Amino acid sequence: MAETVNHHSDIKTVRHDNCLQISLIGDWLLDGDQPSLDGILAQIETDKQLKTLYFITDKLGRWDSLLIVELINLLQCASQAGVVVDKTSLPPAIQRLLVLVYAVPERLDAHRAKPHISWLNALSDNMVKAGKEAKQILVFMGETAISIRSVFRGASHFRQVDLWLYINECGPSALPIVTLISLLVGLILAFVGALELSLFGAQIYIANLVSLGMTREMGGLMTAVIMSGRTGAAFAAQLGTMHVNNEIDALKTMNLEPIAFLVLPRMIALILVMPLLCLYADLMGIIGGGLVAINLFDVSLTEYINRTSQAVQLKDFLVGFVKCSVFGVLIALSGCMRGMACGRSASAVGDAATSAVVTCIVFIVVADSLMTLICNLLGI
Repeated sequence: MAETVNHHSDIKTVRHDNCLQISLIGDWLLDGDQPSLDGILAQIETDKQLKTLYFITDKLGRWDSLLIVELINLLQCASQAGVVVDKTSLPPAIQRLLVLVYAVPERLDAHRAKPHISWLNALSDNMVKAGKEAKQILVFMGETAISIRSVFRGASHFRQVDLWLYINECGPSALPIVTLISLLVGLILAFVGALELSLFGAQIYIANLVSLGMTREMGGLMTAVIMSGRTGAAFAAQLGTMHVNNEIDALKTMNLEPIAFLVLPRMIALILVMPLLCLYADLMGIIGGGLVAINLFDVSLTEYINRTSQAVQLKDFLVGFVKCSVFGVLIALSGCMRGMACGRSASAVGDAATSAVVTCIVFIVVADSLMTLICNLLGI
């Protein structure tokens, strides 16, 4: 005789010593009859001898969100009463849904009063965070130096194919945005200088202002800022995604050094490309300044070129090249460091990319200030 299937939802309990057995029977659907759990909840709250709760689901039929909601209420009541719930006796699908429910972080109440923290505690916390950041930077720089030494000794895995690939990504692919920004910076420098120089009839010195400003400072600085947002964030996102997908762990398992395999090609490519991009940015900025001087301030093309050649010397280009090379090292270190320290979630990848851009720009501004001060002290 075929067994009759009970579609009516029901719940039964059996007490064994300090354990409570809960049997889920029938279909638990929203459009069906809903059994009352008030008696079980009251028993859990009042029975001080109850220690464990588990389920019997061999007669459980179809179920939907009704059963999940009732189980959540039951689990919350048991947690408040200090009763241990054995969820392994539930079907695997229900267990996975309960894991997802409790994996969602608690939403903070926007109107909840924040605890008062004194300025001294806040200062000490920020100092501790700064110390950890400095330690992380030094450790990563040390690991990178060791990897460079291993590559020169031929004891590390370094793919030249990856190097040429990153050179193409950092160099030719960045030319359109570098062209646009450098032209606009040259135009702005020419306009700002011309408004004052025209008061004295010295529009010819627009060429001096634009050429020196671009070669010594703005060309390399704007190129570095562009590459921070473009390449530094890309490096952090790429390495962070590899970290999320356990690809970096796989490299370690295959006895491949991640720093030499992933970081060094990116760093060397950026160091090689940055001076060339700086030279290109200088040229675009000078052309942008020339467009303003020639078309708006009655400076001839010949005069503009002559004044530019007289104002700019080889040392001015070398200063810009050195600065841009240092900026390339800082961008590569910041982007790769944030990517290698990324967490294992999608939001962590976004945080790593954002942090990489912020870190790059801070390092660039500080390094540019120090190098400008050194050049002034040395009379360069």
